[in-house]
Amino acid sequence: MTRNVSFVRILDKDAVQPRNRFNLANSVTIRRSPGRTTLATIRLRIPVLNAQPNRVELVATVGVRGVTGIAQILFRIFRDGVEIFNTQQGIESAGSEQNYAVTFQAIDRNVRFGNHVYTVTAENRTANTRADIVGPVSFSGLAVRTRT
Repeated sequence: MTRNVSFVRILDKDAVQPRNRFNLANSVTIRRSPGRTTLATIRLRIPVLNAQPNRVELVATVGVRGVTGIAQILFRIFRDGVEIFNTQQGIESAGSEQNYAVTFQAIDRNVRFGNHVYTVTAENRTANTRADIVGPVSFSGLAVRTRT
């Protein structure tokens, strides 16, 4: 019997939680595309020696509330200002579901050595709708060296 054994070594980790709870009184309207609302930023360092192959595992959770219509919210993750991941979520408003905790995960493989800034953003792609960030918001990253 053959087994695939995978070894990992943690290179760096970072996490932020700019909003730790649902709070309607402190909501922020998600900007319409092409504008973006920045939700959170983390920084990870990939060392020069023995860092490849590697992967950066990113996880974000965003509390969103539908205010008017059915907004299509595009969430993006950027590394050093370059988009590396996106996903879209429909957010309904009055008369149906209104509050959502949207969670998504991305994997960035074989990142070059150095310091990297990861940013998660949201933008509303649907005219005449509104969705707000109401919390919580968290964003975390774990950089690991992989070897099979």
